[in-house]
Amino acid sequence: MNATVKERAQQNVPGKSGMAGGAINPHAVAMRQFDIAADKLNLEEGVREKLKIPRRCMTVAIPVKMDNGKVKVFIGHRVQHNISRGPAKGGIRYHPNVTLDEVKALATWMTWKCAVVNLPFGGGKGGITCDPKNMSQGELERMTRRFVHEISPIIGPDQDIPAPDVYTNSQTMAWIMDTYSQLKGYTVLGVVTGKPIELGGSLGRDKATAQGCHYTIMGAAKHLKINVKGLKVAVQGFGNAGSHMATIIHNAGAIVIAVSDSKGGILNTKGLNPFEALKHKEKTGSVVGLKGTDRITNEELLEIKCDVLVPAALEGVITKENADKINARILAEAANGPTTPEADDIFYDKGIFVIPDILANAGGVTVSYLEWVQNIERLRWTEEDVNKHLKTHMDTAFEDVLDTHLKNKVHMRTAANMLAIGRVAEASRLRGLYP
Repeated sequence: MNATVKERAQQNVPGKSGMAGGAINPHAVAMRQFDIAADKLNLEEGVREKLKIPRRCMTVAIPVKMDNGKVKVFIGHRVQHNISRGPAKGGIRYHPNVTLDEVKALATWMTWKCAVVNLPFGGGKGGITCDPKNMSQGELERMTRRFVHEISPIIGPDQDIPAPDVYTNSQTMAWIMDTYSQLKGYTVLGVVTGKPIELGGSLGRDKATAQGCHYTIMGAAKHLKINVKGLKVAVQGFGNAGSHMATIIHNAGAIVIAVSDSKGGILNTKGLNPFEALKHKEKTGSVVGLKGTDRITNEELLEIKCDVLVPAALEGVITKENADKINARILAEAANGPTTPEADDIFYDKGIFVIPDILANAGGVTVSYLEWVQNIERLRWTEEDVNKHLKTHMDTAFEDVLDTHLKNKVHMRTAANMLAIGRVAEASRLRGLYP
């Protein structure tokens, strides 16, 4: 399978990939991916410019009294990329490497992600530059509540609905919901999703990203006419999405041969038990050292010969430097932005079937939408009902993207972006400009 001359040229223009001296700018990558799809759609210049530039970027100072009595000022961001199809939707991450460009990229991808699964949301994202691993629970709570106070004018169930992301969780969402509710004077459950079940959270939310990714892998296996049982799977990143992904696909009959976390990875070519890996990590802080496995690096995990590779860590881990070393038949991106445009071109030539991030990990935002619906309508669905809705959304989205991929003979990522950008562009045209 060879890319067209035009597409190959578009994807290999020096300086366009976000690579600069070895560093990857995620926003540059997001814009490059957008341009590729926009060119295929022949998108008019005015709409193109409107969709590329975030609608609102808010950067705030977050002074926090630390446990030692000193005040430390953190920097936080909230970006609303596009709201043509509905309120902004997207997570909040706490990480030392958070930058405005990263948050802008993630907000952009959220716009396309919501559109590709046809949710009535636009894209948003937030983040605080901090090291949560070296902060106490009290410090994290005070930082979260001050951040919410600063961004409160632009969030709300009809404006912008945050959710968990890297190093944030249901407790973080509980603090956000409570702080926002205190400011309003009444309880507002729908201001965030990913909340504890006791505070309006949805059953099935903790496994949603992984479950949705699993549905897309099932769709890919069906398309490629391969049996899921016995497939060898490697998962980079053993956090919420990665650990659930490993256990779900293990239960489906696949053989998980490698997993990793920030401290390293483990390998057993005959198969390892992800449930045991999870217990080991809870006990020791890492999957490394699990009995019956060999230690490997995160980089080595990506190059292992397997049937399904699931990058479930951070963005920018697969580039033109290592793409030709990937030995998987299916690449399912549970993480946001793990692959650069040049790597996509290499995968296309090698015949590796890529399930792009905005499709593969859209299960999380889909169940967030279902949680928001339950909050707004004061409903409570069973986990079976939630998963039934999730499967319908994911199966439909996969078929839509696959159809675009086959009809236009483009990468699956370009197909997903064409579908999503086309939907957002049409909504923008119909709404027009005011004044």
